[in-house]
Amino acid sequence: MLSAVILDPDLCHRALLARDVRFDGRFFTGVRTTGVYCRPVCPARTPRRENCRFFPSAAAAEGAGFRACLRCRPETAPELGAWRGTSNTVARALALIEAGALDDGDVEALGDRLGVGGRQLRRLFKQHLGASPVGVAQTRRVLLAKQLIHETDLPMTAVALASGFGSVRRFNETFQQLYGRPPGALRRRTAAPAPATRPLTVRLRYRPPYDWEALFDYLKPRALPGVERVEGDRYARTLVVGGHAGSVTVQPVGGDQVAVGVRFPSVSVLPQVLARVRRVFDLAADPAVIGEHLSRDPAMARLAAARPGLRVPGAWDGFEAAVRTIVGQQITVTQAVRIVSGLAERYGEPLPEAWAADGLSRTFPSPAALAAADLAHLPMPRARSRALESLAAAVAADPAVLAPAPSLEDAVRRLRALPGVGEWTAQYVALRELREPDAFPASDVALLRAAADGAGVRPTPAELLARAEAWRPWRAYAAVHLWTSLDGGPALNEPAHDPRSADRAAA
Repeated sequence: MLSAVILDPDLCHRALLARDVRFDGRFFTGVRTTGVYCRPVCPARTPRRENCRFFPSAAAAEGAGFRACLRCRPETAPELGAWRGTSNTVARALALIEAGALDDGDVEALGDRLGVGGRQLRRLFKQHLGASPVGVAQTRRVLLAKQLIHETDLPMTAVALASGFGSVRRFNETFQQLYGRPPGALRRRTAAPAPATRPLTVRLRYRPPYDWEALFDYLKPRALPGVERVEGDRYARTLVVGGHAGSVTVQPVGGDQVAVGVRFPSVSVLPQVLARVRRVFDLAADPAVIGEHLSRDPAMARLAAARPGLRVPGAWDGFEAAVRTIVGQQITVTQAVRIVSGLAERYGEPLPEAWAADGLSRTFPSPAALAAADLAHLPMPRARSRALESLAAAVAADPAVLAPAPSLEDAVRRLRALPGVGEWTAQYVALRELREPDAFPASDVALLRAAADGAGVRPTPAELLARAEAWRPWRAYAAVHLWTSLDGGPALNEPAHDPRSADRAAA
């Protein structure tokens, strides 16, 4: 496979000649004769080898002076995360940039959040992406704007805001500099403006295969009435982003894409909403790389082969993930959903009708709302409800306690400092919310059950943790394979055991 650090020009050109979809998103080709950069699957005539330059990222290509191709549209390439295993710092930085860390801050502040200096962060980005953090953020804005120009009827002022540009003037100047024309000139069709309350639809690509059945099997029983809804392969929920309440729908469509419908009073939240969709649905994963690594363990290989497109379902909000995890300790999914649904009904804010759809009516309660509540009425041990009250107060006082940390160890340490959060809860929140690919709640009862030997004898948490060393840095995906095996898939150890677990973690 291609390295993110050193691209083999001959291998890249062979992939280009073959228009090999396996390399889509892994590299971009700058064509010296045209000044354009393309995806490996571009339908245009393949340039000669001596006219090609190969880049590990779109930002690197733009930094070298190339502009995005209007035919293959690099903004629609799948966003792959396989190379990120070579630098966890860069992976965490990319997640923060996608969530808007450089919209109001600078590289030094971003480095502080990651435990490195700004100079070191720039060096890592140059090494792994061929571009600076600022260059990556700028390219993200440009490519999202270009996608909105091509695929929506938004006026240009709205496109500028929706793609993260601070001003329309800066938006116009950037496109004039890159494409030699104003942004409106890139729109090849005319259409009547859509009503303001109609969902804005954006398509996001992913790397196949994708096990949508497993993903929706996870989401459906956990959906909170009024907050979430799952019908077939369509998921909808309410969100609060940047102080704005709205709703989002996600549905897989043809061409290895998902259609994301966004209904918010302000288009400026679009980048953050799309970032959350990518996180929750794990769209940046490269299943081939993950599966190949896990398959080095012969027993895990059976699970990986049975569900090759398995993803790690993420969380929409760190506080919600922590609340649901604490409530779900030692009870069933059904019981946990009933309790959390009651919290949402009593303490969540009503969603304005203009931005609601699909039977959605309320947002999940804010930390401030639960911090001010007396949760003694909840049908759970009082110690656990007090833990929820303390958690809400801590997050209301400092939301950064649930933000990404410089490492998995730092994240777990920070989470364990919160009231009512132990090792299992911390690892589970790191897996679902912080998107730590190596998070692994080894004491989880369902994981221990799934890892039982042929005689049904479960390992201890320490024994399972020792075995999981071979699955690094993808232990979170190994955990999902183990959980899924309890739903009738192949077992980790033969002979197969009872596929149903009554003591599964409810989070």
